[in-house]
Amino acid sequence: MEGLFYNYGEAVAAVLFAIGFANLLLQKNLIKKIIGLNFMDTATYLFLAEKGYIAGRMAPIIVDGVQDMDAYINPIPSGLVLTGIVVSVSVTALMLSLTIRLYQRYHTLDMDEISTLLKKEER
Repeated sequence: MEGLFYNYGEAVAAVLFAIGFANLLLQKNLIKKIIGLNFMDTATYLFLAEKGYIAGRMAPIIVDGVQDMDAYINPIPSGLVLTGIVVSVSVTALMLSLTIRLYQRYHTLDMDEISTLLKKEER
Protein backbone atom coordinates (compact mmCIF):
# COMPACT_ATOMS: atom_id res chain seq x y z
CA MET A 1 0.00 0.00 0.00
CA GLU A 2 2.95 2.28 0.60
CA GLY A 3 3.90 2.08 -3.10
CA LEU A 4 0.45 3.24 -4.19
CA PHE A 5 0.44 6.10 -1.70
CA TYR A 6 3.90 7.14 -2.78
CA ASN A 7 2.89 7.07 -6.45
CA TYR A 8 -0.62 8.42 -6.10
CA GLY A 9 -0.14 10.87 -8.99
CA GLU A 10 0.65 8.05 -11.38
CA ALA A 11 -2.27 6.02 -10.02
CA VAL A 12 -4.66 8.95 -10.55
CA ALA A 13 -3.31 9.36 -14.10
CA ALA A 14 -3.91 5.66 -14.79
CA VAL A 15 -7.48 5.85 -13.46
CA LEU A 16 -8.21 8.98 -15.52
CA PHE A 17 -6.78 7.31 -18.63
CA ALA A 18 -8.91 4.21 -18.02
CA ILE A 19 -12.05 6.32 -17.57
CA GLY A 20 -11.34 8.20 -20.79
CA PHE A 21 -10.55 5.02 -22.72
CA ALA A 22 -13.72 3.30 -21.50
CA ASN A 23 -15.71 6.40 -22.39
CA LEU A 24 -14.16 6.44 -25.86
CA LEU A 25 -15.05 2.79 -26.44
CA LEU A 26 -18.49 2.58 -24.84
CA GLN A 27 -20.20 5.86 -25.69
CA LYS A 28 -22.08 6.33 -28.95
CA ASN A 29 -22.44 10.10 -28.68
CA LEU A 30 -19.67 11.96 -30.49
CA ILE A 31 -19.41 14.73 -27.88
CA LYS A 32 -18.97 12.16 -25.12
CA LYS A 33 -16.26 10.45 -27.17
CA ILE A 34 -14.43 13.78 -27.49
CA ILE A 35 -14.69 14.27 -23.73
CA GLY A 36 -13.23 10.77 -23.23
CA LEU A 37 -10.32 11.62 -25.49
CA ASN A 38 -9.71 14.81 -23.50
CA PHE A 39 -9.66 12.74 -20.29
CA MET A 40 -6.98 10.55 -21.85
CA ASP A 41 -4.97 13.64 -22.86
CA THR A 42 -5.20 15.06 -19.36
CA ALA A 43 -4.11 11.76 -17.83
CA THR A 44 -1.07 11.68 -20.11
CA TYR A 45 -0.07 15.22 -19.14
CA LEU A 46 -0.50 14.44 -15.45
CA PHE A 47 1.66 11.34 -15.82
CA LEU A 48 4.40 13.29 -17.62
CA ALA A 49 4.30 16.05 -15.02
CA GLU A 50 4.56 13.49 -12.21
CA LYS A 51 7.51 11.79 -13.87
CA GLY A 52 9.29 15.09 -14.47
CA TYR A 53 8.97 16.32 -10.90
CA ILE A 54 11.81 15.63 -8.48
CA ALA A 55 11.19 16.53 -4.84
CA GLY A 56 13.40 19.28 -3.51
CA ARG A 57 14.46 20.61 -6.89
CA MET A 58 13.55 23.89 -8.56
CA ALA A 59 12.35 24.85 -12.02
CA PRO A 60 15.29 25.17 -14.44
CA ILE A 61 15.67 28.92 -14.12
CA ILE A 62 19.06 30.06 -12.91
CA VAL A 63 18.55 31.97 -9.66
CA ASP A 64 21.25 33.29 -7.33
CA GLY A 65 23.94 31.93 -9.65
CA VAL A 66 23.17 28.26 -8.90
CA GLN A 67 24.22 26.34 -12.02
CA ASP A 68 24.50 22.85 -10.57
CA MET A 69 22.32 20.43 -12.55
CA ASP A 70 21.34 18.60 -9.37
CA ALA A 71 19.43 21.69 -8.18
CA TYR A 72 16.92 21.66 -11.05
CA ILE A 73 14.29 19.35 -12.51
CA ASN A 74 14.45 18.07 -16.07
CA PRO A 75 12.69 20.61 -18.36
CA ILE A 76 11.87 18.09 -21.11
CA PRO A 77 8.64 16.67 -19.57
CA SER A 78 7.37 20.23 -18.96
CA GLY A 79 8.05 21.13 -22.57
CA LEU A 80 6.30 17.99 -23.76
CA VAL A 81 3.26 18.77 -21.63
CA LEU A 82 3.02 22.33 -22.97
CA THR A 83 3.38 21.13 -26.55
CA GLY A 84 0.83 18.40 -25.98
CA ILE A 85 -1.70 20.83 -24.55
CA VAL A 86 -1.42 23.04 -27.62
CA VAL A 87 -1.84 20.07 -29.94
CA SER A 88 -4.78 18.63 -28.00
CA VAL A 89 -6.62 21.96 -28.01
CA SER A 90 -6.19 22.11 -31.79
CA VAL A 91 -7.32 18.51 -32.26
CA THR A 92 -10.33 19.08 -29.99
CA ALA A 93 -11.33 22.16 -31.98
CA LEU A 94 -11.07 20.17 -35.22
CA MET A 95 -13.09 17.28 -33.78
CA LEU A 96 -15.80 19.64 -32.53
CA SER A 97 -16.02 21.41 -35.89
CA LEU A 98 -16.33 18.06 -37.70
CA THR A 99 -18.98 17.00 -35.17
CA ILE A 100 -20.96 20.15 -35.92
CA ARG A 101 -20.77 19.38 -39.65
CA LEU A 102 -21.92 15.80 -39.05
CA TYR A 103 -24.83 17.04 -36.94
CA GLN A 104 -25.85 19.54 -39.62
CA ARG A 105 -25.87 16.79 -42.24
CA TYR A 106 -27.36 13.85 -40.31
CA HIS A 107 -29.23 15.61 -37.44
CA THR A 108 -27.82 13.20 -34.85
CA LEU A 109 -24.66 12.67 -32.83
CA ASP A 110 -25.13 8.91 -32.43
CA MET A 111 -22.36 7.01 -34.24
CA ASP A 112 -24.60 4.02 -35.00
CA GLU A 113 -27.28 6.21 -36.58
CA ILE A 114 -24.70 8.12 -38.62
CA SER A 115 -23.20 4.83 -39.82
CA THR A 116 -26.65 3.54 -40.81
CA LEU A 117 -27.51 6.75 -42.66
CA LEU A 118 -24.15 6.70 -44.42
CA LYS A 119 -24.73 3.14 -45.63
CA LYS A 120 -28.15 4.16 -46.96
CA GLU A 121 -26.54 7.06 -48.86
CA GLU A 122 -24.04 4.71 -50.51
CA ARG A 123 -26.78 2.57 -52.03
